[in-house]
Amino acid sequence: MRIAAFQRLALFDAAEQAAEVLARDLAWAEAQGIDLALFPECYLQGHSYNEAIARRRALSLDDPGLNALVARFAAGRTTVIVGLFERRGAALYNSAIVAKAGRVIGAYAKAHPLESGCTPGKDFPVWEEGRWRFGINICGDLRYPYTARRLARKGAGLICNPINLMLRPHKAEKWHRPGISGLQICAGHTGCWVMAADVVGSNDDGWFSYGSSAIVDPNGVVVAKAKPHSEDVLVFDLPDRQPERGFDQKAAVIAT
Repeated sequence: MRIAAFQRLALFDAAEQAAEVLARDLAWAEAQGIDLALFPECYLQGHSYNEAIARRRALSLDDPGLNALVARFAAGRTTVIVGLFERRGAALYNSAIVAKAGRVIGAYAKAHPLESGCTPGKDFPVWEEGRWRFGINICGDLRYPYTARRLARKGAGLICNPINLMLRPHKAEKWHRPGISGLQICAGHTGCWVMAADVVGSNDDGWFSYGSSAIVDPNGVVVAKAKPHSEDVLVFDLPDRQPERGFDQKAAVIAT
């Protein structure tokens, strides 16, 4: 399976512009034979720790506007994971959708959100892509080993980690390297491949992100790492088949 992690400039309140970038990148990904593409946390509308801003940006998965965007950027054969603020009734979630062939085929909600007003997700679905299974942990979820282990026990051989390390300067400096080591630790205690996609750039408040996108093998070895302070794309070919331990269940999507 060919995977790709896209490190992109952070956008804010610009879902249409984000969809244009996604459409361009995914057209390129399809031409390159990418099976699974990962984009950053809350990439579609822009990340925020402010509840009022997050609620204003949030979309429900059945929103016609969201579905129109997905139909535009996920039209091809490449499966894409992209982060967004999601509305479910009155509840707000920091989620990542899985989309392919013009439609949303699933979503994961962050189990340990730091964003004000976000409800913790409780489900840990796993999807199939070819001969591989993958699941999602969002950003700081990886600090709680059980979240990745739940996916590994369900047969995931790849854990996808959309992240958004746009922080105040002293925190951005503090978390840049631990962000990479967290992926290595996750790989070590699950035996899974791990890939992360981060944003770069800055916001109007002076926060910025180095960009901590990377792909890590099951032994914790970093096989690809994005250039800091710049947009980048990491492409890697996983083995044709994941370890047999990942195929003890039949369902294409397995929910708790």
